[in-house]
Amino acid sequence: MVDVILGLQWGDEGKGKIVDYFAPNYDVIARFQGGPNAGHTLYVKDKKIVLHQIPSGIFHDHKINLIGNGVVLDAVTLKKECEAVEAMGIDCRKNLYISARTHLILPSHRALDKASELAKGNDKIGSTLKGISPSYMDKTGRNGLRVGDLLDKNFISQYIKLRLKHQKLLDNFSFNEDISAWEEEFFEALEFLKQLQIVNGEYFINDAVQRGKKILAEGAQGSMLDIDFGTFPYVTSSNTISAGVGNGLGVAPQKIKEVFGITKAYCTRVGSGPFPTELNDANGELLRKTGNEYGSTTGRPRRCGWIDLVALHFACMINGVTQLVMTKTDILDSFDELFVCNKYKVNGRETEEVPFQMSRVSVEPVYKKFPGWKTDITSIKNFNKLPGQMKEYIDYINKTLGIPVTYISNGAASDQLIAAS
Repeated sequence: MVDVILGLQWGDEGKGKIVDYFAPNYDVIARFQGGPNAGHTLYVKDKKIVLHQIPSGIFHDHKINLIGNGVVLDAVTLKKECEAVEAMGIDCRKNLYISARTHLILPSHRALDKASELAKGNDKIGSTLKGISPSYMDKTGRNGLRVGDLLDKNFISQYIKLRLKHQKLLDNFSFNEDISAWEEEFFEALEFLKQLQIVNGEYFINDAVQRGKKILAEGAQGSMLDIDFGTFPYVTSSNTISAGVGNGLGVAPQKIKEVFGITKAYCTRVGSGPFPTELNDANGELLRKTGNEYGSTTGRPRRCGWIDLVALHFACMINGVTQLVMTKTDILDSFDELFVCNKYKVNGRETEEVPFQMSRVSVEPVYKKFPGWKTDITSIKNFNKLPGQMKEYIDYINKTLGIPVTYISNGAASDQLIAAS
């Protein structure tokens, strides 16, 4: 069977650490969507490393790591990541596999991303400018180049044809960017990519399932950034929810068993777009400072706010979440009071539903107040030892969502994870 780990908010929920924690229990860890706009932070032997495309199980010996066809791949970023991982004693050529159907991000995709974002003016999405959206657009437009195309003798001519098409689009934007240096890096990285294990990912993953292997599908970004169900148009360009596992790896829906949903004990968002519980005050700044809330990919300060159970319930529903993992609970240690959004007031009327288009209506959070626990919980190892106020906070979330919080992260280290059952 296939278990899934994914984010339930706007990304940055701490998925990397959780995947790393669960990885020893699985045989294959597979990324099923997204690109280098994702940043999964791990601490390996007390050394911080951020993975953007390589699955977070790479540091576990004898574990297979697969980049699935639902990912859009930046070969330059991948090469740098592999070099960073190899500097820590892990040979990516040994246990990293890439689906031949995975689409490539070209240098001209990055230029198109930049041109498109600039053209939006004040309506910017907040793109990471990594070329993600143009690459997915070429995929759905049936123009893209895939990893398997690297092995075709006509690859260069295919590349030139697509680059010329992109240049016409850039001309329409009246945008000029010298990408020659990017191209030099790109073709150098492609030679490195050819040295890795390129496989028919759908056969590879289903063969593993047939042989009784345990698969962990790793998502990127968060559910509220899903291209269909997120806060459109302020979303990413792929399906970040559990349904994306099917088309991102090539496994049938009935193969999915557990869906682990990751949520922070509060909420953050990077980039533009609706964020009902955002705090533009001292509490928001305290969350940012204490939680070191800066984008692992962009370095941008994250917008911070209280936990949003309306959005969280929505995300649990569309993902079929079976277990919740709550991260960064220790960041709330210093607060006298905590607030939980359990309803929205939309244009003056209370609702427990996420509106179709948040940016077109007035959304005001309705809060329930809780006492803070005012205790350093970072050294606690047992759920029963947690402060009563914290248990009350978590119990309310359990009951409201109807899904149990089974693990609680109380620090950045890999061993700071408490089983709640």
